Amino acid sequence: MVGKLRLNLAKFSGKLASQASKVGFGGGKSIPGFVFSKVGTQEAIKDMAHELKYGSIVLTGTNGKTTTTTLLINLMSKDLQIRKSYENNTINSIATALLNQKGDLGIFEYGIRNMEYGIPDTVQRLLDPIGVVYTTISQEHTQVNGIKNPFDSYYEAKILLSKEMERGVIVTNCDDPRTALIGINKQDDVKINYYGIAIDDIKDFDAKAIKCPKCGEILDYSINFLNHRGIYSCKCGFKRPEPNVKLVGAEFNSDKWKLTIEGDLFNYPKSENIQFKFDITVPPFGFHNIYNTLASITAYATFTPKVENIEKNVKDLFNNLDMSFIPPGRFEVVSVGNKFIGLGQGDNGDALKINAMFMKQYIDGEFEFIYTTPDENEEEIFNDHYDVVKGMKPDHVIVVPGRTSISKAEEYYNIIKKDFPDAEFYPLSSEEMGKRIDKLTDLAVNSDYDYVIMTGCGEEQAMWEEIKKNMINR
Repeated sequence: MVGKLRLNLAKFSGKLASQASKVGFGGGKSIPGFVFSKVGTQEAIKDMAHELKYGSIVLTGTNGKTTTTTLLINLMSKDLQIRKSYENNTINSIATALLNQKGDLGIFEYGIRNMEYGIPDTVQRLLDPIGVVYTTISQEHTQVNGIKNPFDSYYEAKILLSKEMERGVIVTNCDDPRTALIGINKQDDVKINYYGIAIDDIKDFDAKAIKCPKCGEILDYSINFLNHRGIYSCKCGFKRPEPNVKLVGAEFNSDKWKLTIEGDLFNYPKSENIQFKFDITVPPFGFHNIYNTLASITAYATFTPKVENIEKNVKDLFNNLDMSFIPPGRFEVVSVGNKFIGLGQGDNGDALKINAMFMKQYIDGEFEFIYTTPDENEEEIFNDHYDVVKGMKPDHVIVVPGRTSISKAEEYYNIIKKDFPDAEFYPLSSEEMGKRIDKLTDLAVNSDYDYVIMTGCGEEQAMWEEIKKNMINR
């Protein structure tokens, strides 16, 4: 806690920085919060967080953070005025939202690469959130600032965001053994609301063995929905918890999907369990977005004080949803002439598998895989990626550097060429991103195949969005 005078001075300084950012200094989402915490120290963030009537909800995970946060913000805004931060997911952007916005509840996306740069324990202490929402946890960021980032450390950093919680609710994916264990280990301290899939219509292709996060032995899966997400158990006694909110029915059509959602979960403001069951109709947005849908609905039903609005607000949002809710740079399928081209970021194995499963809905013949590679010290990501590439069994493969190192990309290409002898390699430099973007566009649009998937590592928004714009303009 800081003194009132220093807190007011910090607020004044932060607001001045906000005004400066509007007239050309940039950094509008983070610099005001940075200035605020420099003047008032990070403890001043804690004072601002305590000004919220209901408290804060923090969302994290490897994939789905931004989409889930966006959906939750849309739902919760129907009931409350909120302060929000997403996409620019740092403590400074959260401080900026607390400083410049009005509202009784905070909803903040928070990305965590490791303990040093992500400071998850510090964020938890400062915000003292009433809720932490986990999407899924898989291997990414195997190096941070050129230093090896072991997956165990990455996973532990995610755990720390909720480890010291003493109030509120953790909302977590029970189909993911890693996020499920976080809930199980905290069930004596706070309430846990799990979400998951309860149908057998969704099945992964070429799923690989997954180690139990509790004991390290290989998990036994009765079904894999998507990579490591599924119904599992272990000899040590660890097993998938029962979901509180679940997908119990689905009708998949080419133009729309009908999803049946059932819930029996703890509502934090009412301090009691509530139940619901309803159908929603959504665009055919990929199986991964079913998880984002479940996560956002579970979090909304957990924290809204207006439980009587749940069914109406959920239906109003999802029944009118279109693909514009997908954040920039994310994977989508576009129609160019007679071709279906799926493109977008896939910078870890889980994301690439998600993209592959999405694209499989469209493929009806021979297809080409244009793969953009990871970088130095990212061999683990390449191995995960390559399992997906081989599992898809493309008829032709093109390899392009996705990040900086051309020589490392060529090493990955030489591995790929052993299984795909006619694979091609284009050593496109990241320093000439415009030329890389133009060439990737040409490769996809002028492909000999009617179905093309182009994904892997790269600039998350800029590169992929520019390629999409190029295709539309052509």
